[in-house]
Amino acid sequence: MKPASTPSDPFDDRKFVVALARGLELLRAFRPGESMLGNRDFVERTGLPKATVNRLAYTLTVLGYLRLDESLGKYALDAGVLSLGFALLSGTDTLELARPHMRTFAREVGAAVSLGCRDGLDMIYLDTIRSETALTLGLASGSRLSMLTSSMGRAYLAVQPPDVRATLFVELGKAAGKERAALLADAQREIDTFMREGCCYSFRDWHDDVNAVAVPFREPRDGRWLVLSCSGPASSMGEAVFRETVAPRLKALARRLGDTV
Repeated sequence: MKPASTPSDPFDDRKFVVALARGLELLRAFRPGESMLGNRDFVERTGLPKATVNRLAYTLTVLGYLRLDESLGKYALDAGVLSLGFALLSGTDTLELARPHMRTFAREVGAAVSLGCRDGLDMIYLDTIRSETALTLGLASGSRLSMLTSSMGRAYLAVQPPDVRATLFVELGKAAGKERAALLADAQREIDTFMREGCCYSFRDWHDDVNAVAVPFREPRDGRWLVLSCSGPASSMGEAVFRETVAPRLKALARRLGDTV
């Protein structure tokens, strides 16, 4: 098993702990809004053998990352996962700095603004703030987005070194299935847009009634890439609004928070 998140240094399988990676895959199998999963769900979503899933689920339960409901025969995420999440958020100084700016931005633009980072082959929301008038989908902290179809994921891809981006494209293509050619082409189109405009868009690509724009920046403390995005209903916020009004303001906010390209 190769890691979904590969650093810029060459992958060294001698240092890679397969059992740990498999356990984390079980935790990642949960999707937003899901509270319980059974062994069959884990098998289908991870591709791991049932016997392996049984052992991993038992171990994660003993360690406090899963909780077994014996009456249902299903597992829920337990407090151990929550503590890791709080450790991440409390250790992100940029998030605390960004929140008041995000609130002002969301209120003035009348949309939702989010801050996210990469998690494997997805992007994950660290925080999202909506204006009182925003009608976009209610994604919250911890929600995952496709790296290929979301503006946030495309912006992340755009700032990766060519060799890292090429490796990611191979892995994303494998995961995309039959639509891989179209999805990869759309993502590459937005990477080209980033080279010209400094941002990436997603116009009804991630969801039929959601338009979005995203801008990446480097976190000052440790240099990792974070991504700001703004999304709104396509029915009332068309492409022109995002290109002419939202994108320039989002780029200005990203420059306030860190180093941009």
